[in-house]
Amino acid sequence: MKTTARLDLAIKKLYTAFHNNTLNPECCQQCAVGNILDNTDSWKHLSDSHGSLVLNYVGKVHQTLGRKFNGYSPLELLQIEHTFLKACGFQVPLHHKNMKPENPTDKDVLFNGLSEVITLLYRLDGVENVMDYTKLFSTHQSYENLLSIS
Repeated sequence: MKTTARLDLAIKKLYTAFHNNTLNPECCQQCAVGNILDNTDSWKHLSDSHGSLVLNYVGKVHQTLGRKFNGYSPLELLQIEHTFLKACGFQVPLHHKNMKPENPTDKDVLFNGLSEVITLLYRLDGVENVMDYTKLFSTHQSYENLLSIS
């Protein structure tokens, strides 16, 4: 299966962050996008709120100019972060009064977030997600096909 360079690099960075315990949804440098962008937080200036899908003036300028950050547009970066935070159990955009998981850096919480982000990354690049197991359970016909292969 052919993937894009940006997809391969993003997954590698997220995998490394997960296993090195350097993934933290509440930190702009260690969240999903922060890790994709080499642990920088400059991306946070694209929106007024962490986890928002709305570009601010700076974000709109970069988007209009076609600016890419490690291959991703400002809108794609906001989508990635929004997806990560929601899948980790945060109410977005982040605010100290909004709901959040009891332990945001719990491996199970982070795994859920990363699973959703990886699904999104594949979709953004138009590549079939090799981790998608749902097709195996989609129809009775699929079950019969699996049995005939065995």
